[in-house]
Amino acid sequence: MTPRDLLRAKLNLETARLGWPELERHFARGDVIKVAVGVDLIDAALHLAENNTATVEAWLADGRIARAELADAEDWHARQPTFWAVVVAPWVLIQEVLQELDQE
Repeated sequence: MTPRDLLRAKLNLETARLGWPELERHFARGDVIKVAVGVDLIDAALHLAENNTATVEAWLADGRIARAELADAEDWHARQPTFWAVVVAPWVLIQEVLQELDQE
């Protein structure tokens, strides 16, 4: 296993399913990064953890990842969705769980 494989496995094990109330304090500190649906949450975390600046900047530019804004927080507070979340200090990366995909 390569160091990258080990890091990917570690991030995957540290992923948790959280509700908005558990994320609000992180948002208040400005630490929440939202990951667009269709983007692999672990891939995004891996690029951040590895300081892959070129990829992170490209993903920020095209909206695949973005810092959560007040409008996001207001929407999440109103809807109370569930998220997949993983920490890459100081960031908390989140991706909303879509209900239609969540039919386990």
